[in-house]
Amino acid sequence: MDRYSRNQKMISFDEQEKISRSTVAILGLGGLGGYLVEMFTRIGIGKLILVDYDKFEVTNLNRQIISTEVNLGLSKVEEAKKRVETINSKTKIIKINKKISQNNIDEIIRKADIVVDALDSSKLKKIVEISCNKNKIPMVHGAIGGWIGQIAVIMPGDFILDKIYKEDNLENKMGNPSFTPGLVASIQVGEVIKILLNRKGLLNNEILYIDLEYNSFTKLKI
Repeated sequence: MDRYSRNQKMISFDEQEKISRSTVAILGLGGLGGYLVEMFTRIGIGKLILVDYDKFEVTNLNRQIISTEVNLGLSKVEEAKKRVETINSKTKIIKINKKISQNNIDEIIRKADIVVDALDSSKLKKIVEISCNKNKIPMVHGAIGGWIGQIAVIMPGDFILDKIYKEDNLENKMGNPSFTPGLVASIQVGEVIKILLNRKGLLNNEILYIDLEYNSFTKLKI
């Protein structure tokens, strides 16, 4: 447990053990997803289901933490697995090199305790929300675009994405710097840990809206 000694002021031994027995699915391994992989691995999640069908390209270098000049053209799933193995050999990896669809999402997430949304398409996010509800799995939503980020916890029975999305692919329209994904992913990880450990203060039935240009953090009831 020396590895997690710096966690112990906030996470007990028994809670750390619970984290180590947990399975988290990360859908999308780009800007948000890479930071999610990094932080979940370091805090000690026992099993990660990593899902992405894409390969790294040069435009990823400005913000995707797993992307390097050395691994351009290589599979995001494979490179994420390699990253995990260099940090925490105890973390088990399930690699799914597929594009998410209505036909495969149930099979992809069915063994996860929590699903974390790092997708860049609102259409795919809504497919995941439906599947999480059907499979009774909490979903931690995250989205980024330019200076803006948003996070919400979607518990089974809740449907919020239709209320907050009117158009698709905002990330492509607004762009992304290096710092927005790291912040949003950090808050998503915190929400996952609170769910796993039954902590209070979840972003449930509300959305946290962040504007880093004006340093505003706003909670909106949904």
